[in-house]
Amino acid sequence: MRAAVTTGTGGPEVLSVGDVADPRPGAGEVLVDVVAAAVNRADTLQRQGFYPPPPGASEVIGLECSGRIAELGEGVEGWSVGDEVCALLAGGGYAARVAVPVGQVMPVPGGVSLVEAAALPEVAATVWSNVFMTAHLAKGERFLVHGGAGGIGTMAIQLAVARGAEVFTTAGSAEKLELCRSLGATAISYRDEDFVEVLTEVGGADVVLDNMGAKYLGRNVAALATGGRLVVIGFQGGTKGELDIQALLRKRASVTATSLRARPLEEKAAICCGVVENVWPHVAAGRIRPVVETTMPLEDVARAHQLMEDGAHAGKILLTL
Repeated sequence: MRAAVTTGTGGPEVLSVGDVADPRPGAGEVLVDVVAAAVNRADTLQRQGFYPPPPGASEVIGLECSGRIAELGEGVEGWSVGDEVCALLAGGGYAARVAVPVGQVMPVPGGVSLVEAAALPEVAATVWSNVFMTAHLAKGERFLVHGGAGGIGTMAIQLAVARGAEVFTTAGSAEKLELCRSLGATAISYRDEDFVEVLTEVGGADVVLDNMGAKYLGRNVAALATGGRLVVIGFQGGTKGELDIQALLRKRASVTATSLRARPLEEKAAICCGVVENVWPHVAAGRIRPVVETTMPLEDVARAHQLMEDGAHAGKILLTL
């Protein structure tokens, strides 16, 4: 089958399209004919050799896709060949076909096309599991998400707003700030404003979702309200920082760090069930929409990775097959 392949590790130039062996669905899996896959920052780390797939996962890059079920593995019930689906993957998305554990297969929510649905699984699962399952963001609480114009940020803003939270976010350019405001957030320019000051003036953030890691660790703690919860999901700003334990104690606050890709299958299945139950109705009702920067063919995979790394895009980058 056609798939993205690499010639070693390195920059986007190591990516091209070639032929690899077709996957076969094992027990409890479905085989999906891929229509579209989304590019995530973690994909660029895998390409550079910093984020290998977990044991047993496909070596092909790609953490989410949409498509149609082509085959059912042994023991799979509740799905039929031809069903339109989207899926959370441990790998294999940049390919014509991918085998997926059935618990990570989700119906395409109403109101979006099959191609657009590829923009949803990873960000919806990340936001639902971290902001709501882990941090328990409640209606009326204040929520801060960094990088609000990105894939995770645009989903986090929309879902938190839909569930009644007061949302704040950071972004850089005027265009990205305006996008965040259009989604319902108070947008803070990280170039010209201090998010700690903004949040402190209103009483602090009850939940912070952070992808920067070490660079923002101290400031995120400073921005928390009493009883606040900081959830770290990335380390774009480094991996080692200084944590003021006294500040945490004073605020009775907590810091949690999570990842999604290497979780056990049963945990990922529970997250996907939560997404279908709690996120898809907002998508179908139009309260949440996938924000897509651009769609390009799989043959342009290197250009897609360069666009991701340049950081000028907003929302998701999709590859179509």
